[in-house]
Amino acid sequence: MTDSGRDHGRDRRRFTAAVLGAAAAPEPTPVHHRVARGVVVDATSYMLCLATPQGEERFLYERVTSFWRGGEVRPTELRPGDDAVVLCSHDGRLVAERVWAQAARATGVITAREGDTLQVDPGHGRPRLTVVLPYRSSGRIAVRHPRLEPGYLFDAVGTWQNGEIQASRPVTTQPPYPLSATPRRPPTRQYSTTVTGIATWYDPAWGRSSHLYPRALAAGAAYPALDPVGHEGEHNSTCDRRTSCVPLPLLSTGAALSLRNDCTRDTAVVPVVDCAAADSWLCDLCPACGSQGAGRLASLTMTSFVALGGRLEAGCFNATMTVANQEG
Repeated sequence: MTDSGRDHGRDRRRFTAAVLGAAAAPEPTPVHHRVARGVVVDATSYMLCLATPQGEERFLYERVTSFWRGGEVRPTELRPGDDAVVLCSHDGRLVAERVWAQAARATGVITAREGDTLQVDPGHGRPRLTVVLPYRSSGRIAVRHPRLEPGYLFDAVGTWQNGEIQASRPVTTQPPYPLSATPRRPPTRQYSTTVTGIATWYDPAWGRSSHLYPRALAAGAAYPALDPVGHEGEHNSTCDRRTSCVPLPLLSTGAALSLRNDCTRDTAVVPVVDCAAADSWLCDLCPACGSQGAGRLASLTMTSFVALGGRLEAGCFNATMTVANQEG
């Protein structure tokens, strides 16, 4: 296992301990009450048991309940110790509508390749990721990511396995040029408080200091146009912001974003909690609902993304964002 893999293995164990040891989970906003995240204790053919900050929670299945672990799986293929996100039925929190296990994502620039293994730098101070391209997924990924070479952007979802990401499907179409050759985007002089584009997801839990783990369980979004003024530490020198494809106003951490999933019409207000500079490196579309709004607005935490009707395996949805308030 690589040093990166060992680091992520330690991060996963710390995250499990954080889930099991948390005194209380943050209060969810109304749209988030249908989503739970925790560690699988047991999974049978009729019930899932998760260790969450509220204690052990049990979720029954319906005939239409579906399960994803790098692909569609049976409930009994979930394993004790798996990190799981559960979308509950509209009828109540006791019934699971869909379950994702070990979901992982690698978004960033390729720094090295050896055979079927990539090193990906997600930017803004986060540890590099080791991404393995299994043979069964390599064809699908190659169609949308034909240049798996250092300097080119990469964005795929998959599953965590031994501290590495086993990629299963690409999220976006890779730009035909390396990051260093990205065409210059002229800055926008006037900004609107309401913009359209796409929303993605990220997981703040892995590879970050322990005080950030509770954020993985709460509502929030990383923002690609974080204001560098007045921020110290991680939100300042490590936020490699570029001119975004979307005319986004500069915002401070703590600003509130009202986001609407334009496919499902789900809406929620979430705080800006992190930097999403890598989203400003891309100018892509999300193949959903026929929308043509290019560019990324925000990267939601996994629970916020699912609460707003997103599918983790799809990686994005078309969205409308309104700035609810701004500090300063």
